[in-house]
This record gives sequence, C-alpha cells and structure tokens, in this order.
Amino acid sequence: MQQDSSAAALADRLRPEIGRLRPGDRLPSSRALVERHKVSPVTVARALQLLSTEGLVVTRPGSGTFAAARPGPAARPADLGWQALALGDRAVDASGVSWLLTPPPEGAIALSGGYLHPTLQPTRALAAAAARAARRPDAWELPPLGGSAELRAWFARAVGGHAAPSDVLITSGGQQALTTVLRALLPPGAPVLVESPTYLGALAVARASGLHPVPVPMDGDGLRPDLLAEAFAATGARALYCQPTFHNPTGAVLTAARRAEVLAVARSAGAFVVEDDFARHLGIEPGPPPLAALDGDGRVVHIASLTKATAPSLRVAAVIARGPVAERIRATQLVEEFFPARPLQETLLELVSSPGWPRHLRAVRTALKARRDAVAAAFAEHLPGVPISRPAGGMHQWARLPDGTDDVELAEAALRAGVLVSAGRPFFPAEPPGPHLRVSYGSAASEGELVEGVRRLAAVLG
Repeated sequence: MQQDSSAAALADRLRPEIGRLRPGDRLPSSRALVERHKVSPVTVARALQLLSTEGLVVTRPGSGTFAAARPGPAARPADLGWQALALGDRAVDASGVSWLLTPPPEGAIALSGGYLHPTLQPTRALAAAAARAARRPDAWELPPLGGSAELRAWFARAVGGHAAPSDVLITSGGQQALTTVLRALLPPGAPVLVESPTYLGALAVARASGLHPVPVPMDGDGLRPDLLAEAFAATGARALYCQPTFHNPTGAVLTAARRAEVLAVARSAGAFVVEDDFARHLGIEPGPPPLAALDGDGRVVHIASLTKATAPSLRVAAVIARGPVAERIRATQLVEEFFPARPLQETLLELVSSPGWPRHLRAVRTALKARRDAVAAAFAEHLPGVPISRPAGGMHQWARLPDGTDDVELAEAALRAGVLVSAGRPFFPAEPPGPHLRVSYGSAASEGELVEGVRRLAAVLG
C-alpha cells in the first residue's frame, strides 16, 4: 500500500512536467527520476505505468519514455456491460502466468523467471541457424502437418526407449503442447491429478479447460506413489500431469524406483501419464531416463521442449505419444492451430544439428551449477534459518519459510525492495502445507547479482 501511495504521489508530481512537454519529447531516464525525487526504481516504474495507463506517456523499450499525443475531447465511453452476461460465469485466470512472464522493473534483481538470462542464451548460434533456415528454398512453404521429418527423428532419438519418429508431433512450444494434450485427453469437468506443488502454468491451463486439478503430495524424492494410488481410487481420474525431472518449482527428481511405481499405479488405474520434460537439457548432473523411455504400452504422453535451454521466442516443442491417443492429440492440434511455423522448426533443426549445440549445453550447465551454489551459499550466510533445495538441474530452488510467514505478502514486499521472487502459494492446487518461495537462479545477470538479490530478500524477511 505504501509503495502504491508513493507511486501515485510521484505521478502527481510528474503530470505538470509532462504537460509542459510537446508530444514525442523524452522524459528524464528512470535513473534520473530516482535521483531527483529520492524514490526507489520500483516506485518510478509504477508511476510511469500509471501515467501510461492514463495515456500521458508512451514507453518504448530500449529508447525511454516519451510524452504522448494530446487527447482530443473526451468521448463518451462505450457501454460494454452486456458482455458479462454473454460471456457467462467461466473465467480464465492468467495472473500467475503473467507474473512469471513480466520483466522485473528497472533496478530490480530477477530471482524469478522461467528463461535463461540473455547472456546464457545461444543468440549468435540462433541468428546463424535462423539465417540458414531462411535461405532454404521451401522455408515458407506448408510444412508436413506432423512436423519436419528430420526434427521428429531428432526428438525421437533424444527421448529414446520405444519412441519412433512417427510417434512425434511438433508443436508451438511446451505451453501450447500442454494445452493441446490436456484438451485431447480429458473432457471439461474431469479431474486431473497433479503434483503438489506443481507448475502454475499447468494449473492455469487445466482450469481454463474446465478441468479440476487434484493435488498429490510430494517429498524430496518427488511424487509419492502411495498417495497417487489413493488419489486415482478416490477420484476416478484418467490422467496424471507430472514433471519427474528437475521439477518446477522444487527442483526434485523422481527416483528410479518411484518411476517404476508411478507407471505401475497408472497402469492399474487405466490412466495416462503426461510427462512434462521441460528442463532435461538443463541438468547440472545427468538426469535419469524419461518415463517415456520406460513405457511399453503407450501409457506416457511425453512433452519435450528446448525453449528453456535456448530462448523464449523459440516456441517449438514435441509431443511423443503412441496409439489412439496420438491420433486424438494430432487432430486436436490440427483444428486448434494447424501447425507450427516452418521457419522456427527449421531454425531449431539447424541449431541442434550444429557443432555448437553440445558446447552451448555444457556452458549453460556449468553456469547454472555456479549460480545454484551461489544462491545456496547466500542463503546460508544471510538467511540461515530458511532451508533451500539444491537441485541437480533446472533453474529453480525451493525455500521453506518460517511458519506464519505470508509468502505472497513477502514477495510483494521484496519487489518493493528491488528483488523479484515468486511466492509459493500459487504453485499449490489447494491449500499449501506451509509458506514457500521459488527462487530462480537462471534469470539474473550474474552470480554477484544473485547474491545481492538474496541480501535484499533477507533485509525484507528480517
């Protein structure tokens, strides 16, 4: 509340100054506004956002903030109230996903985020791959509806086990793949079992599709098969969504013994297992084979993505499935989006076929190890009473806060103090067993910035 008041007060002071500018004139930089008005970078960012909402300024990333064109006479606002009745009582809540995808305000340190920092992304290799892909004679022609044959073969080899190129469907990113798979597998109103906690983007997709996520608890070794069996029996669910390797948000890896048990439980329940293998290429330590490699009867629907190991806009992933379910998923994708853009498929194929691809993965894994260890050491120094996980891969660590802490309120206070973290509560499909934070070590600029972010967080938790 104090931060909102400060932002509103700063906006009040800036309005007269903006009124004296001509349309297109540049406002002072955020750094200059911080120094002039003695406020935090977050306050400046929120004040400018408020002024932008009012139509007084226009922000151009990389260029600055400019005075907007003067509005003409105020028009009577349209009456849009009728839409509430036409839309009905169904809602799509994108707030959690929006939080994860919103860049931190200027001056804030990102200890939250789902993508590698730009310095860890293979931008030069991607540019070269895109250039080669664009020069292909058929680059802009209609692609094969299941995806590029060469790319499907590459994903099949990467998954291993019984996967064949014909089992692979290329999709427009992991999130789109997850949406397509859940809609293909389950009708609206059906239950879907999920790990608790789980990826909040999966919860958003399930709820937007009219499904009911049912929590199955985890521990340090991943999903608990005993409670999974109880959940299947109690709900009659026909699908489980899980992340067995480098789980988001906890970083846990499902043990080899439990992988076999999960498949056995699903087989007894006559259910599918949707395996989200989003972070396999971010393994600090080698990860175990995916569930799909152990699956002999088409039980597992496997989602493989390379976006996390490359760049956010390389929206290409794969779904590996066998039998009638594969045909259902293919048909669902076809009617919903036709096919992923061919230039992106060709770019990804050029990238993973180049000699620089394994070098990039080695460099990323080395950097992530150093960053993970830097965060763990910073927690031990500045927050010794807050245990934090030490995952074997991925980009996220899971911190258990003291009982009684409001993790959502803490995350908001941390942002005001200049550090972006994710509260644990939205990752739980039902009531959480305690307060947590998800700390991401792949999105910040450096190890030093990560340590400073933990120091700022400690000052807030104090």
